Amino acid sequence: MFISKRKRFIATSFILSLGFIAIGFVPDQYRIISILSLTFATLIFFIWSLWEGLSFNMTLFSLILPVLFTLGVGFFWFLLRVNIIARIPIILLYGLGVYGICLTSNIYTVSAIRTIALLRAARGVGFILTLLTFFLLFDTILSLKWSVYLVSPFVFLVSFPIFMQGFWAFNLEKKLSKEVFFLSLSSSLVMGEIAAILFFWPVSVVVGSLFLTVAVYILLGLGQARLEERLFAQTQRDYLLVGFAVFIGMLFATHWG
Repeated sequence: MFISKRKRFIATSFILSLGFIAIGFVPDQYRIISILSLTFATLIFFIWSLWEGLSFNMTLFSLILPVLFTLGVGFFWFLLRVNIIARIPIILLYGLGVYGICLTSNIYTVSAIRTIALLRAARGVGFILTLLTFFLLFDTILSLKWSVYLVSPFVFLVSFPIFMQGFWAFNLEKKLSKEVFFLSLSSSLVMGEIAAILFFWPVSVVVGSLFLTVAVYILLGLGQARLEERLFAQTQRDYLLVGFAVFIGMLFATHWG
């Protein structure tokens, strides 16, 4: 029996949300395994949801964000030491996020074949969900209190695939372009370097995660403007001004004592 895409999207977000509720009842020693299992389930459900638009080409990049979104929310959920009632907003956020990613990923895969009117709106929603995913993953990495030799490489490794997906969403080519690859690689290297600097900066986990996310906002925004051939001087100034303002804010938020 044929199931419409909209019904598949709703089923995917509902079932995966139930999975998160179930994780809340799993003993701590099995929590990581359960999160990884739900992440794998996310991959399977998104392949099912987007089946018609997927091929063995760059359309598979549309699977990166949902998988890492589940991983980010899952570990963020694991770090929350609160009761199930207090976690309800996270469940709702996750369910809405999954549904939003379903819609945007569907538009990306369809737009890789033909131009549709909703592409610009999908890019806007995808940009926000990408930043949210980055923040959740950065918050998890910084919360683990690893040494700089682990934090910096992990930030790089996490950043690279998400940057690839974020930049691909602005050219939607079926073959990986050199420009997308090198933009992703250079942006991820910058993120790893910033993470190394923050390791020696006495900031809280939340402030550090926010600063890294703002850095992503700047790099991703500038890179996407370059791909659209709209990297004007005013655009560069606007993004750099945001970065400078957040940097000043972080200076005041830092407890130097």
